[in-house]
Amino acid sequence: MVKDSNENIPSVLKKQTNWKKLYFYQKADVVYQLSFVFCDRFIHLYKDRTRDQVIQAARSCKQNIVEGLADGVTSTEMQLKLLNVARASLKELKEDFEDYLKSRHLRFYSKGDSEYDTMLQYCRTHNELSDYEPFFQKWSGGQMCNYGITLCHMIDKMMMTFLEYLDREFVTEGGIKERMYRARTGYLQQQDERMKRLEVENLRLQQRISELESQLATALQANGKLQTAYDDLRQRAHNAYNKQKAEIEELKRKIEGR
Repeated sequence: MVKDSNENIPSVLKKQTNWKKLYFYQKADVVYQLSFVFCDRFIHLYKDRTRDQVIQAARSCKQNIVEGLADGVTSTEMQLKLLNVARASLKELKEDFEDYLKSRHLRFYSKGDSEYDTMLQYCRTHNELSDYEPFFQKWSGGQMCNYGITLCHMIDKMMMTFLEYLDREFVTEGGIKERMYRARTGYLQQQDERMKRLEVENLRLQQRISELESQLATALQANGKLQTAYDDLRQRAHNAYNKQKAEIEELKRKIEGR
């Protein structure tokens, strides 16, 4: 029997990405919290406008990652745009950290420095906020900036890899309108194929019904012949019984008349 099922109906919506499991989101969350504590400790609340800019840039990066990945359920185009906005905010934040070091004549960690190698290895292997939070009140302003710059660089690199993946996906699969068209035409094609299968199945059932009706007619005909033979045999037996009964009565009378 042909069954109707929704399991194979084409889908317009893309699967929601769990951004909390993405390393670049986890690191972006670290950068936001680091930026907030950094501003709270080292940038004056009223005398330096950089404070708000740093916090807003860090927040914009994290929030646009979330919004972009959420919008990706329906719009790859919007997802690409918002993730690139997140990258732009990240670069702005990285520039602010670099400006802080330059304006205060603080050291940039560079290759070969023991601090650089330790920092690079730690940032590569740690993604969760809980890995960094214990150091936020211990690091100097220079340390926080260097770690912030390194994390920004890593996030940007990972996001570019992700954007390249989305770019290839968009080229090969298209956007929401193309998915809607494919889903609709695919569904109609499925219904057309189902109708054809049902028509074939219906024809087979009609043939089977005809066969059964023919078999039933044959059986009824055979049953009618059996009924006629039975009635004839019954009548003959009844006639023989009556004849023998009459002979017996006749014999009795003869015997009684002697």
